[in-house]
Amino acid sequence: MEKILIVDDSEMNREILTDMLADEYEIFEAANGNEAITLLNEHSTEISLVLLDMVMPVMNGLEVLDIMNKNGWLSDLPVIMISSEDSAEAIHKAYELGVTEFIRRPFDSLIVQKRCRNITSLYAKQKKLAGLVADQFYEKEKNSRVMIEILAHTVEFRNGECGMHVINVQSYTEILLRELIKITDRYKLTEADISLISTVSALHDIGKISIPDEILNKPGRLTNEEFAIMKSHSAVGSQMLSELPFYRDEPIVKLAYSIARWHHERWDGRGYPDGLAGDDIPIAAQAVSLADVYDALTAERVYKKAFSHDTAIEMISKGECGQFNPLLLTCMNNCAEEMRLVKEGNGTNIRGEDEIKEFAHELLKNDAMYSSDRLLHLLEYEKMKNRFFEGITGGYSFEYNAVSDMLTLSVKGAEVIGTEETIIDPVHNDTLINVFGHKTLAELSAKFRSLSAEQPIVQFYVHQLITVKPGKEMPVKTLRITDTAEEHRRYPADTHCNTYKLVCRTTWTLEEPQRYTGVIGKLVPTGNAYGLMKGTDNNDFRSLL
Repeated sequence: MEKILIVDDSEMNREILTDMLADEYEIFEAANGNEAITLLNEHSTEISLVLLDMVMPVMNGLEVLDIMNKNGWLSDLPVIMISSEDSAEAIHKAYELGVTEFIRRPFDSLIVQKRCRNITSLYAKQKKLAGLVADQFYEKEKNSRVMIEILAHTVEFRNGECGMHVINVQSYTEILLRELIKITDRYKLTEADISLISTVSALHDIGKISIPDEILNKPGRLTNEEFAIMKSHSAVGSQMLSELPFYRDEPIVKLAYSIARWHHERWDGRGYPDGLAGDDIPIAAQAVSLADVYDALTAERVYKKAFSHDTAIEMISKGECGQFNPLLLTCMNNCAEEMRLVKEGNGTNIRGEDEIKEFAHELLKNDAMYSSDRLLHLLEYEKMKNRFFEGITGGYSFEYNAVSDMLTLSVKGAEVIGTEETIIDPVHNDTLINVFGHKTLAELSAKFRSLSAEQPIVQFYVHQLITVKPGKEMPVKTLRITDTAEEHRRYPADTHCNTYKLVCRTTWTLEEPQRYTGVIGKLVPTGNAYGLMKGTDNNDFRSLL
């Protein structure tokens, strides 16, 4: 049973309201503002609604609202103001402080019950939606980090370096930037900026994929010619990013470009490849550069032994590894102990599941879920990451949440199919039915649900068959699902077949018994379908179905 707090200095009013609401709610009572605050301190997470008198001795209703606002209670806890006060100024003030609704004396039983029921129901639905969005926010954040770290670890594997290098550089970058915004407002960085920079920092050495193994893993000193080739990785990495077939103008790609190209520049202009100096070097590249050097010093490589934490800090501070931004050096010295803990594997700066979910829930509380500029920025950031990864790997990604019965398509995938990025009840969505057909959608659903937590991954092929019938102006188009890519060889010569590989992973709860919760996957073109997927065909996906 939900709980309501009634705050009124009149015992008779409290009894009247209790009689009206006691059948549906458990009632707390407070005779003045002080008692209300005491009860809220003890039970704010349990209470679903506050009925608050405006005019009371000791502490009036507006003062209670002010305290509730400062304590952050109003984001989750609705307040109905009880008043016979007709002053427009008082009413406006109450709304400014966050009151949800007004009821007036004498009380009408039906109105009181209806308003309480409607408001508690609305807030319950908002909390549930916030929880679903927060969970999806966490999963997207985790999946994006996994994808970008796979790309980065591919480079590190060739380099013979410890796989922790990518993770450590991300951690040190985040530590340095968080300290930087504490000590100066010179760089206008938000929490979202810091999160994005630390994530994208994993791609700082992506250009090393072009360096020959004999140079990359040479145990001895490099010759001048070999060193010149090694140094080319920063220019090569930025060129790779600038030549992506899609999304080169997206902020995330530009950020990855700047980090890849300029993370070996130095404050005094003696770095490479462009000899930038001072704040001509983007602050993201400056932070990643310092993080990269610290981790390189404290890690063992084929050509050197690891230096101790203290020695590395001293070498960097004395300029033995090139000149760095004095503000970042201050950050490094302020956070040296935190960096040491990360190096030893005891750091806590990387967000875990609980922290990310708490962060997401905080962002998504009630009004923030619809109007927060920060949330919109983060959601746009997620879209940019998806576009970025699609540009690198090709194909279209999707995610299905079985709990909320919600399908989320990548931006490009939604554009090609001609539907929204988020689809509720996808099996009954008209656009998806027109594209795939009832039978194919049912086959897909059955395949996913036939998997298990022990064997969650499935790969199969979607064949798009286009047959021109004599006397027919429009071709006949159908879809079939098979376990092999060679299925198209079984069809007549007058049937054209575009084949797409569909790779999916079902998701399951951790607790026993494990329950199916959804699917993440990617539709990747093969053969003839590749040109269509990349947009080189004049027809879109729907025109072939």
